[in-house]
Amino acid sequence: MATMIDSDILRSGASRTARFEGGGYGSQVSFFLVDNEPGQGPGLHVHPYSETWVVRAGEAEFTVGAERIRAKAGTIVVGPPGIPHKFVNIGTGRLELVCIHASEAIVQDWIGEDVAA
Repeated sequence: MATMIDSDILRSGASRTARFEGGGYGSQVSFFLVDNEPGQGPGLHVHPYSETWVVRAGEAEFTVGAERIRAKAGTIVVGPPGIPHKFVNIGTGRLELVCIHASEAIVQDWIGEDVAA
């Protein structure tokens, strides 16, 4: 049987970003629906699985290991497992992207002090 979820229930506090962990819904993937203002983005972190980002609107700069990648709407970026990464909205408008985690639960270890979401 299919499950339908309103993304509004996946948001917490004042954040416009929604967090979906698939395990509770019978899914083997998890994701964030990110909606960030200019300058916003998560701090450096790492996962034991790959992460795929789909940029839906705006422009972001991804740091994946020592590599920096600029991506705009329509771009897909894939980060390998075990490599520290982060992104920031470098555009003048809102950044909307989907951060797909190849896991039924989000496993995320923060690196350093920069942990803003």
